[in-house]
Amino acid sequence: VHFLEQHGVDVVLDVGANIGQFALTLRQAGYAGTIISFEPQSRAHDVLTRAASSDPKWLIAPRCAVGAEAGEIEMNISHNSVSSSILDILPAHTERAPGSRYISKEKVRVIRLDDCDLVPMSANFYLKVATQGLEQLVLDGARGLLPRLKGLQLEMTLVPLYAGQASFLALMTQLLAMGYVLWSSTPEFQDQKTSRLLQANGIFFRRA
Repeated sequence: VHFLEQHGVDVVLDVGANIGQFALTLRQAGYAGTIISFEPQSRAHDVLTRAASSDPKWLIAPRCAVGAEAGEIEMNISHNSVSSSILDILPAHTERAPGSRYISKEKVRVIRLDDCDLVPMSANFYLKVATQGLEQLVLDGARGLLPRLKGLQLEMTLVPLYAGQASFLALMTQLLAMGYVLWSSTPEFQDQKTSRLLQANGIFFRRA
């Protein structure tokens, strides 16, 4: 929240909201601006909608995934919900987090952020993306929005966890080339036996 205040952010796009953990943390920390959350899983979306029902500045998009092209896909639903993804999950993930294994599938509509009517034309944006390996596709579908972002936060993998996902290095290289700098990072997923960091949140802001 201190970072958001420093950069004058007044709209947070919460892509991969699950049941609202990130947005609730922002509110508890004192962020009072607008939050727009996106979540593709039906059960998680229901919980998310209820969580935001008493907060007029927390908007929930109709159930959808966010990607590079509009359409419809089949999503893999994990036992723990938070590890659900369109991509195939790899043993490196399920062996370290058995609750991440897939147990079902459901179809979901895909939108591009650039096409989303909920996104206001005039705002100081911060984009948070936690889409279990699809971070690159979210960025590809937001090329018109990216130049307007004050900053963004991505889940970035140091060890492949989903088939075909972009690496930490690939995402970092792209964002640096677009004029962002790495402002901070926080651990997201560690191997409990070895303490090796597998996934981290990269927090970026636009270079002054």
